[in-house]
Amino acid sequence: MAVPEAAVRVGQTTLSAPSAALFRKVMSRFATGVTVVTTELGGEIFGMTANAFMAGSLSPPLCVISIGHGAKMHERLIATRQFGVSFLSEQQADIAQHFAGRASGFVKPAFRRLGDVPVLANSIGMVAADVVDTAQCGDHTMFIGRIVELEVEDRTPLLFYAGAYAAVDREQRLERVRTISFW
Repeated sequence: MAVPEAAVRVGQTTLSAPSAALFRKVMSRFATGVTVVTTELGGEIFGMTANAFMAGSLSPPLCVISIGHGAKMHERLIATRQFGVSFLSEQQADIAQHFAGRASGFVKPAFRRLGDVPVLANSIGMVAADVVDTAQCGDHTMFIGRIVELEVEDRTPLLFYAGAYAAVDREQRLERVRTISFW
């Protein structure tokens, strides 16, 4: 059984907080896509691997990224007020590692422009957004972006699960389950 290491105040109630190790372990069991968040500052392109991305709203079209206060990208997004998000394909694991600061070997990312922002070429989805709002969330800031351009490619996604990259097993799709729209 995990032992709480701190307390969190929510309104008038004080709740026990889980340990950071347990929090990370539980959150890692939520399979996510892998993205690279990009922006351009002073003519230089910067990128950061992230899985804290979500669709925010259909009307108006919004998305949300969550960036740690200590990340270099945090201050860059505050300065530029715009970002790109590239959803990586399973062939781009080396790119994910590169932008996570864990490059193994020589990687030269190929960029292209989507609207006013750089995105990674050969990604399965690309979003260009202007920051319209921010919200503080503990040690992170949520950047809410108004989507100004989108593109999509038909490729297989790179996933992240339990602290490792994963891929979709096309043979194990749940064809018997009726597809629903979340929108």
